[in-house]
Amino acid sequence: MKPDDFEKQLQQQSMRAIPGEWRNEILDAAKSAAPKQHDTSKSPSFLSTLNHQLSAILWPCPQAWAGLAAIWLIVLAVNFTTADRTEVVAKVATPSPEIIMALKEQRRELAELVDRHDIEPVDLPKSVPPKPRSERRITVIVV
Repeated sequence: MKPDDFEKQLQQQSMRAIPGEWRNEILDAAKSAAPKQHDTSKSPSFLSTLNHQLSAILWPCPQAWAGLAAIWLIVLAVNFTTADRTEVVAKVATPSPEIIMALKEQRRELAELVDRHDIEPVDLPKSVPPKPRSERRITVIVV
């Protein structure tokens, strides 16, 4: 059967009326399936207000904001992967007796190489009390 023949056959048939009972059943089913309308007397919640404001701000160019968010994610990922995770532990450890002996031996050998006996001890400068920095003198009057 060709599509044109089918259309002609449909045009020749008369339209039947839907029974009234069916109409009520169909309307009741449609009303129960329809989403409930929200009470408009309530004020909108904080999250819905925030969502509305953010969408109004970001709407002019969402691609730019998405690109900026992607760049921030890349920066955070690079920062996280390159972070130094070495654990710094400060230990108060006493060196073993072998290490102490080795250090004393090294010092003795160094003293022999430098030949400390020929070096005269350095005289430390004598401490001098600080002098006034200005020419102005303070006079104290005792009564």
